[in-house]
Amino acid sequence: MKQFVLLLLWAAHAFGADLLRYEASLDAMGGNYSIVVYGPDRYKLEAAVTSAFDEIRRIDALISNYKPSSEWSEINRDAGQRPVVVSSESARLIAQCLEYSRRSEGAFDITVGPLMKLWGFFKKEGRIPHRSELRDAMSNIGWQNVQVDGNARSVRFTRPRMEIDPGGIGKGYAVDHAAQVLREAGIQAAFISAATSTLYAIGAPPSEPKGWRVQIHHPRDRRKSVAEVFLRDESMSTSGNYEKFFEAGGKRYSHIMDPRTGYPAEGVVQASVIAPRAIDSEAWTKPVYINGPAWMKKAQARNSDLKSFRVHTCEDGWEPKCAWLQ
Repeated sequence: MKQFVLLLLWAAHAFGADLLRYEASLDAMGGNYSIVVYGPDRYKLEAAVTSAFDEIRRIDALISNYKPSSEWSEINRDAGQRPVVVSSESARLIAQCLEYSRRSEGAFDITVGPLMKLWGFFKKEGRIPHRSELRDAMSNIGWQNVQVDGNARSVRFTRPRMEIDPGGIGKGYAVDHAAQVLREAGIQAAFISAATSTLYAIGAPPSEPKGWRVQIHHPRDRRKSVAEVFLRDESMSTSGNYEKFFEAGGKRYSHIMDPRTGYPAEGVVQASVIAPRAIDSEAWTKPVYINGPAWMKKAQARNSDLKSFRVHTCEDGWEPKCAWLQ
């Protein structure tokens, strides 16, 4: 694990009282996390950010499927043969992931790992698998085959070669916890970015009382933007076919898999979700990306807790059609 780099960017800002700006970054969970905070006390800001990064490291050690010592790695090794006793935190988080799967009609699925490996996205060596390989991988995925016993705090797979992958919720979960650490430290203005794809805003910066200004970039030209938003005490996550992909036969294959078909999803080219919690914004971008905006509109009509979510999508085309879900 790389040590986080303290950028030591301090500046005074007049906003009723002089506030200091502090920014630092950390490499964790396969990406870069950055935190910007404002406040009157330099040492309090630095201590709060350090504690937030410690919490991100703790979660990485808990759920990483790249670290052999993590609980989720132990689950992947043994849950196909026996129930694996885990912490109450892991049991709750996995149960929550299964609820995302149920509500998204299987578009979100933490057991998608075998497909990610088969298509070469883990090693960044993309390839189109043979149909027989695909059938074999599909026999070892499916959220319905994960059993969580909350009382015993155990996890069991009903198929022996299954795995769970935190890639669809890990950043959001870590960002929510980091934000809670900052709040408990008394921080009233902060901005957290996880690999630039999941963002969380606490309060507002001194220069902009409406909130933290964020651009939704053009899916084909990252130098351009297709929308601008102000985030305040909420999160935004974005998924697109430009993040990880390979091209074959003139076609782009993205890392966002449809677990129900075994193939990379082709619903839209970019989806952004704004929600109160980062874990929700990150998790729901996948169903929106896979199922499309019309499906999400129906899901919001059925589920009162989703009605406050703001959804922005870009549909495929020579010039992508981008719009907010009405």
